[in-house]
Amino acid sequence: MALALTLLADTHLPRRARDLPAEVWDAVESADVVVHAGDWVGVALLDEIQVRSRRLVGVVGNNDHGVLRERLPEVARVELEGVRLAVVHETGAAAGREARCAATYPDVDVLVFGHSHIPWDTVAPGGLRLLNPGSPTDRRRQPHCTYLTAVADAGELRDVVLHRLPPRT
Repeated sequence: MALALTLLADTHLPRRARDLPAEVWDAVESADVVVHAGDWVGVALLDEIQVRSRRLVGVVGNNDHGVLRERLPEVARVELEGVRLAVVHETGAAAGREARCAATYPDVDVLVFGHSHIPWDTVAPGGLRLLNPGSPTDRRRQPHCTYLTAVADAGELRDVVLHRLPPRT
């Protein structure tokens, strides 16, 4: 059975926005699994996503403190329809990222990460796929706020789509 995934990171609520965009909430509610790669900032968003999603896999980021650190791990690992997935907030500098992450996570197929707010989709030598969904609330120097959707099915991650959100008004 294929699983629909919504991948988020760097939501920074309520500092960077009051709420997630409606399109992101729709993606959260329609996904089989929501993956969040840290920097929630406020625990209210964690609570809300847990209520509105079928399943959540999340980690803490460098801006997450207190209750978030008590409730979330630094690294999460899960197998979804045969896809071995790890989630972490920080992976270090972009230079050398693929080789560094392949050495650190040799037992996974996909690594979802955040921190930079820069969308990323590459494959390391050896096959590890690295995905960063960017941020749905804080584009920094990127042209758009973003998030990712994908499908896990029969040991394969497919239909990976980067969604660009319209500017906030």
